[in-house]
Amino acid sequence: MASLPSTYRAFRRNADSTSIELSTEKLPKVEELGAHDVVLKIHAVSLNFRDVAMIHGRYPASVLDRGVVASDCGAEVVAFGVSVTNFKAGDRVTSQFASKTETWARDCTFNALGGEVNGVLAEYAVFPEDQLLLIPDHLSYEEASTLACAGLTAWNALKAPGLFAKDATVLLQGTGGVSMFGLLLAIAAGIKPIISSSSDEKLEAIKKLSPSIMGYNYRKNPDQAAEVKRLTDGLGVDIVVNNSGPGSIPGDIASLAAADGAITMVGFLEGFGGDWEPSLLLSLMRKRASIQGIAVGWISEFEEFLQFINEKKINLQPLIDSRIFTFDESKEAFDYLYSGKHVGKVIIKL
Repeated sequence: MASLPSTYRAFRRNADSTSIELSTEKLPKVEELGAHDVVLKIHAVSLNFRDVAMIHGRYPASVLDRGVVASDCGAEVVAFGVSVTNFKAGDRVTSQFASKTETWARDCTFNALGGEVNGVLAEYAVFPEDQLLLIPDHLSYEEASTLACAGLTAWNALKAPGLFAKDATVLLQGTGGVSMFGLLLAIAAGIKPIISSSSDEKLEAIKKLSPSIMGYNYRKNPDQAAEVKRLTDGLGVDIVVNNSGPGSIPGDIASLAAADGAITMVGFLEGFGGDWEPSLLLSLMRKRASIQGIAVGWISEFEEFLQFINEKKINLQPLIDSRIFTFDESKEAFDYLYSGKHVGKVIIKL
């Protein structure tokens, strides 16, 4: 195994959780590792909206005081404890989003990286081996860093309703990480995608990925249901991946096809407010529709998702924003993501 430095750098939330700041951390020696610990050298980190929401007062859960930020990485195994059997030095891995899935299943306590526990925006990190997965060989570290949160969320948003099948149609809200990941998965699975954006330029660039992609500008055409019906010859969609929050649910239900559609709730970009008419429930019932919450996924689902990525040899490069940040530019990366100027995933390359 390679020799390890005694210290490494990491970005933590500052004392009042309004920004991030650089810190110096102690890296344990190999002989100090737990029997099943694995030391990772982080090569790339991707950001999610939750990461910036935590420092802008928009995150709905408590977080670790001055915790290391971010949950998604592409990394290399560089050292491990004496009982590790699943990995060897040089293996390329990513980590599971929730560090203790047994508490998640019992009482909805995520212990999610970058939130309740320390995350991965660091030069090194130590994980238990049962929280790591090998990444497909055809993916770069940058591509692999998009998998843990945005990727698995998009996978379950399409698969969980039981509509992950050909001839289905999905509406994806916006051009952020989950929506762009959903777009690539939909194309690979034969699902017809509709994607919305505030930018005609973004839409034109995205449509070049596949002739099956439809889209509309929600700034110019704010009536979501009307645009969906226009693009589907009046039929509507089978799935709405709701990335904006409860406020759009009335429009989401109106966007669904006549029967057995699903709204999968994956985000809260527009907050948690919503003013619903009592007739909304009746509309949901008449359409035999469901609303399902998606909170990333179990590690078994992650394994299934990675198998799909590998079998289809999906190229994830199109979902990565054109601007790549260095580790020292991490603050700028957070600001860029919050500005909404990105298309797809914002990546920090170490």
